Amino acid sequence: MSEQGRRRPSKPYRRPKKDPVRILAFEALRAVDERDAYANLVLPPLLRKAREQGDFDSRDAALATELVYGTLRRQGTYDAIIAACVDRPLREVDPPVLDVLSLGAHQLLGTRIPTHAAVSATVELARVVLGDGRAKFVNAVLRRIAQRDLDGWLDEVAPPYDDDPEDHLAVVHSHPRWVVSALWDALGGGRAGIEDLLEADNERPEVTLVARPGRSTPDELLDVLGDEAGLPGRWSPYAVRLAEGGEPGAIDAVRDGRAGVQDEGSQLVAVALANAPLEGPDERWLDGCAGPGGKAALLGALAAGRGAALLASEKQPHRARLVERALAGNPGPYQVIAADGTRPPWRPGSFDRVLVDVPCSGLGALRRRPEARWRRRPEDLDGFAPLQRGLLAEALKAARIGGVVGYATCSPHLAETRAVVDDILKGRGGAQDVTAEWIDARPLFPGVPALGDGPDVQLWPHLHGTDAMYLALLRRTA
Repeated sequence: MSEQGRRRPSKPYRRPKKDPVRILAFEALRAVDERDAYANLVLPPLLRKAREQGDFDSRDAALATELVYGTLRRQGTYDAIIAACVDRPLREVDPPVLDVLSLGAHQLLGTRIPTHAAVSATVELARVVLGDGRAKFVNAVLRRIAQRDLDGWLDEVAPPYDDDPEDHLAVVHSHPRWVVSALWDALGGGRAGIEDLLEADNERPEVTLVARPGRSTPDELLDVLGDEAGLPGRWSPYAVRLAEGGEPGAIDAVRDGRAGVQDEGSQLVAVALANAPLEGPDERWLDGCAGPGGKAALLGALAAGRGAALLASEKQPHRARLVERALAGNPGPYQVIAADGTRPPWRPGSFDRVLVDVPCSGLGALRRRPEARWRRRPEDLDGFAPLQRGLLAEALKAARIGGVVGYATCSPHLAETRAVVDDILKGRGGAQDVTAEWIDARPLFPGVPALGDGPDVQLWPHLHGTDAMYLALLRRTA
């Protein structure tokens, strides 16, 4: 028999299996990477479309959600591990290939999916979205990653804590080094506190509902949800927490606007402003940065209960429309306008209570928007600083003498919190003709522990189970 006759016949070509869960997760990651989209905006329509096509059940949706958010939260850690397993700088790996590798790394190191299943499913995904050639590269890298568990890899790729504490924490807890440094400065204390905070940033946050006063109650929501699906809020009198997997859109009160999805920290900020001590009239309230409308809807409901009127202002017209939608059906008088809070159309001294929840880096909401940690740069804060000071200065001018102003931001970074307020109180940043004094905000957070020395309040994910909301309360004095 000839040599040619002794050769084994080649295997017939097998088409790759299309896994709708992993393909959807890959599409979401590509949208985040290519379009700077946010996962919380990209993922829901993808899941909805998959359900409509009959490809998905609730377990598929849960797995796709975990793959997307888990991969984004741990991106820094996975990048360090992948870099140790490839023969070129990570920047030379094509972004779609890196997304597939990151998805595979998360399945291997961050889930309970068996090793063989994680590797084979990811290689099949690579064959579908990258082609057979690059799928071989993916297979080789994943097999190297699979040789250690997560702790073993962290011992390999993270510098020792004693040599470089911030870089160690950055790799182990998957945050950029500058974010670790900024959070540590704001938090203070030793290693335990910052590690608890960084770990909390990597946990899936609870979904929290707000029962808008005069329109629904927490008891009503809890009755609808039942004991297994709903829990009372920890701190806010209007909060209800959903059990894992709960779907807010399935609740009638949420669909018709009597309740909404709102982090408990966000609720507490609005409630504290509404309850701050005030002498004289309490008839006109202003939300000067109202989009997308969560705080405005709660403030509008609280104002209505006292016979007060709310003006909700938002610079961006499309966000002003979201505010209108959130306030629709409010029982009391309100108005929504599209206006720039740094060049406001209202007369100075017009309002009794004013809230400005200013644009910021969003470092306090990394649990919900994990991709934000990789997009932000330290220099971004320089861009926010003039706007934040300008908005607070105009908010103080909008308040009457004796009126209350709340400065809020979803960031614990000191440059966006206490430094802004201190500058304004010292007459810098456009507030030369306005004087104000601190109000101790801590008594307006009843039952909430670990509020620090005051007079302002900084909430923390690891201490309070909320986003890292900041609130300073000021009274205009002259």
